[in-house]
Amino acid sequence: MATATSRIPGPEASGDPLDSYSATVIRVAAAVTPHVAALEVDGTGRHGRFRTGAGSAVLFTSDGYLLTNAHVVAGAQRGSAVYSDGTRTAVDVVGSDPLSDLAVVHGKAPTAAPADLGDAESLQVGQLVIAVGNPLGLSGSVTAGVVSGLGRSIPVWSGRNRRMIEDVIQTDAALNPGSSGGALADARCRIVGINTAVAGAGLGLAVPVNATSRRIIAALLKDGRVRRAYLGLVNTPVRLQPSAVIRTGRREGLLVVEVLAGSPAEGAGLRPGDVLLSVGETAVSNAESLQKLLFAEAIGMPLELSVLRDGAETTVTTVPEEMSEE
Repeated sequence: MATATSRIPGPEASGDPLDSYSATVIRVAAAVTPHVAALEVDGTGRHGRFRTGAGSAVLFTSDGYLLTNAHVVAGAQRGSAVYSDGTRTAVDVVGSDPLSDLAVVHGKAPTAAPADLGDAESLQVGQLVIAVGNPLGLSGSVTAGVVSGLGRSIPVWSGRNRRMIEDVIQTDAALNPGSSGGALADARCRIVGINTAVAGAGLGLAVPVNATSRRIIAALLKDGRVRRAYLGLVNTPVRLQPSAVIRTGRREGLLVVEVLAGSPAEGAGLRPGDVLLSVGETAVSNAESLQKLLFAEAIGMPLELSVLRDGAETTVTTVPEEMSEE
């Protein structure tokens, strides 16, 4: 008489939503972990070399370039990266941009394939994301959660310049010291963010991978730094009154809160209370939409600004200067 043998279904076969969730996390973790390295960097002082920081980094080219956070490599020139398979390589800091908290380091070509960089513009609140990094020195650690919010901002300083890292991803995937520079991936194993900060219990933040951050990465690879144009405005998004919508054809703009003394904006006659509608021919409705227009090519070039002032639309011209790092 034959004996029936029971089989326990695997996560993907059971049909249980939690098992399906587990299967997705397992699959993404297996695919992404080889791309993420533990990173240690050091600087040179009067007493020789010393460790200045540690975190994570994401391999994004086949010839050994890794993406991490600027605050991880601050003050460092070199260090080492260790991949999940134990492979170690010396790395040099190629470039760093504190105002986006992104940096690039370079080591020997690894055996691992580069990560697939995605586009954070496609993310939705509630979407599953998986974080991979080296929190507290525990390499290859994986946590999962959801996108808790989009469009968040982190204030950062570079010298005397205060700037907002815009469109930051908020997630409840657990992040701890050492997670910085690690990968935030979607369910298709694409890197949609670089984990950058722990804001509090159950709150993690990541710099998005999008068109703006790709431009920053390209500039770091080419020049080791990012040149930016400077207007000297402090602004905040605002919805226009219905009457202004009818007159201008715009629904949103940027309310000028402060105009910095001696800035190009002051020279153009901009003042608090103005609402910035467009720069050149591009409408602006948030700080990120303005900042992505203020890269190197805008420095020293006349720039027309469409402004709503006292209910009337007017145009002013300014010439952005290069933002100083001091």
